[in-house]
Amino acid sequence: MTSVDGAADPARQEKAARGWAFLSGYALPIIFVALLIGFSLTVPHFATWANLGNVLQRNSIIGIVACGMLLMIVTGGFDLSVGAVGAMSSVVAAALIVEVSMPLGIAAALLLGLAVGSANGFFIAKVGINPFVTTLATQVLVTGFLFVGTSAQPVYGVPESFTWLGLGRIGPIPVPTLIFAVVALVTWAILRFTTLGHYIYIVGGNKTAARLAGINVDRVILTTYALGGLCAAIAGVVLLGQTNIGQPASATDWPLTAIAAVVVGGVPLSGGVGQVWSAVLGTLLLGIIANALNLIGVSPFWQPAVTGAVILVAVGLDSYQRKRRELR
Repeated sequence: MTSVDGAADPARQEKAARGWAFLSGYALPIIFVALLIGFSLTVPHFATWANLGNVLQRNSIIGIVACGMLLMIVTGGFDLSVGAVGAMSSVVAAALIVEVSMPLGIAAALLLGLAVGSANGFFIAKVGINPFVTTLATQVLVTGFLFVGTSAQPVYGVPESFTWLGLGRIGPIPVPTLIFAVVALVTWAILRFTTLGHYIYIVGGNKTAARLAGINVDRVILTTYALGGLCAAIAGVVLLGQTNIGQPASATDWPLTAIAAVVVGGVPLSGGVGQVWSAVLGTLLLGIIANALNLIGVSPFWQPAVTGAVILVAVGLDSYQRKRRELR
């Protein structure tokens, strides 16, 4: 009997480990669905399409930024300048749309975002400056130039038709959500099917090993930050479509909110792993929590505290799971 029990115990332990691995792998979708059902049953007006469409429209901008942030986090970095880049893109697009033309305004905004992201990548990869220091300095620099160039005044005069980009709908789906979906699909395709995507994971896992394998690590990092800047610029143009005003002081909360969305989605800041669906679900999870708190009348001052608690729980669970795997 002892031998049978001894054989059964490892079998039960292995079965329990597989069950835990399955649950931990699908924890975020389970939590998201549970919250969605719970809020639908308990929060008035939450389950209406008008409200859910509003959640999608409001959070699509952060979702776009989070897709770019995901790429940078997978390489082991992040970007604190995405808010400044978004504000810059919004202001530049507004100014050129008013003074010249709409296509030129959009194109210039996107190119500027790409250029700032490339500059971040250059200083991080080629010069060797820490991502925190580099992107923080870029954020301050871009914001300073923006305030000087506009005298800290908003840019008005964007045609009313431009609001379709930020507030319009195609059928029942908000246009910003469709843009978010396209950005997420492109990001997924890059990570899943391209050589760059495979290199991003390898570089994030071990830069030294990647160099020894013949990968141009500097080019991968530079390209990744350029894509992150482009995503921030796209979000800035969509923001202009929602407000119809180029506001230099806007988007200040984008960096931490986007990082929070990616981290809540289960992507570790250590790099090397991460999927697009994690950033998408993380964005929507934070969005429905904030929306439910608004609907039940919780003070806006409490909402950052709730977001912080969610981040701590998500990061804590991820750290706990990694420790369990290391002890096996």
